[in-house]
Amino acid sequence: MPLDLSRRKFLAGSTAAGLAAGLAPTQQLLSADPKDGPFRLGLNTGTIRTLKLPLPKVVELAAKTGYQALEPWMDEIHRVAAEGKDALNDLKKRISDAGLSVDSAIGFAPWIVDDEAKRKKGLEQAKRDMDLVLAINGTGIAAPPAGGRGPIPVAKMGERYRTLLDAAQKVGCRAHLEFWGPSKTLGRLEAALEVMAAADHPYATILPDTYHMYKGGSDFATLKKIKPTTLLAYHINDYPADPPRETIRDSHRVYPGDGIAPTTKILRDLRDIGFRGTLSLELFNKEYQKAGAEVVMRTGVEKMRAAVKKALA
Repeated sequence: MPLDLSRRKFLAGSTAAGLAAGLAPTQQLLSADPKDGPFRLGLNTGTIRTLKLPLPKVVELAAKTGYQALEPWMDEIHRVAAEGKDALNDLKKRISDAGLSVDSAIGFAPWIVDDEAKRKKGLEQAKRDMDLVLAINGTGIAAPPAGGRGPIPVAKMGERYRTLLDAAQKVGCRAHLEFWGPSKTLGRLEAALEVMAAADHPYATILPDTYHMYKGGSDFATLKKIKPTTLLAYHINDYPADPPRETIRDSHRVYPGDGIAPTTKILRDLRDIGFRGTLSLELFNKEYQKAGAEVVMRTGVEKMRAAVKKALA
């Protein structure tokens, strides 16, 4: 049922406390494979994006190769929606039959920008995206600093994120605050946590990413400061020693465990803070994709599983 309580009413008194208790991550209600410890293993479809597979085919392969969650990009969902309501319903059924959750979807609505007209359009775009995600039984979308061209005061970012969260709360969706390492607007985990605090909203969630933490110079120890109820998904990947931080790009990402990221510590810290959500594999390595989608997806889940086993041994 859509939630239409105002922010202030939501936070006020014992009633609010009871409602807030009901906002636990949905993934905590879903069983993880015992081989994966407390985590669910998911696929961000950017990992095979250049292969341009139809989303229903990706769902089929994800189930076949052992994933428990899927993180599609909004343009992929839009292509299904363009085929009509029946196509969306069919996708929803395929996802459900495959036993996959959709904890996040990757969109680029410019909700954070200074230009008021563009920001208004961005909010409407985000609402449409949320409607589509909910239509396939998903629970959230990413909210990155898309369109941000320079520094914005934390208070203003918090206010804009709160506006987005109010819209998300009304329909029962999540908008996961995402930071991008190269971004001059929101590039570090520490800054993202400040924005969440400024937003002061019970629906606030965050979407960290190993590569972006490295690229933006975040302190990996900051992960221990995240409350588990605000963390529903984590973008897992790795990065090589070369090229260096200054010139490394998304395309240099490698499988978890194949680079120099402190993956073992990351996974232990996530476990220790009580994270019980989805590790979503997000790579943009075109060399990997030459091997084909099934090979990349199977290798990815095997690499994640090995990293988890090593960390939690």
